[in-house]
Amino acid sequence: MMLRVKAEKFEEYRRLHVAVWPGVLRRITSCRISNYSIYHREGWLFSYFEYGGDDFAADMRRMEADPETLRWWDVMKPMQEPLPTCAPGEWWAPMEEVFHHE
Repeated sequence: MMLRVKAEKFEEYRRLHVAVWPGVLRRITSCRISNYSIYHREGWLFSYFEYGGDDFAADMRRMEADPETLRWWDVMKPMQEPLPTCAPGEWWAPMEEVFHHE
């Protein structure tokens, strides 16, 4: 997935991600997400994670209902800009995998 980080907010974004709130990390794990990384280049953020559950939509609804995660997102969203081509309600833009090797 990808989105843009505002240039003037990048250092704050990086600083906050050095110490993500413990409750947010617990919720990510409880929603069966692992090996989660966010990469940065030239104002773009690229997110990668592995999902180990069997109902991604349900786990994402649980994440979206978590009060601490919602507070974290309220801090993050003013630092981010979704792609103009995102669907209504979409924040991180999904990307198509064109190559994978294990």
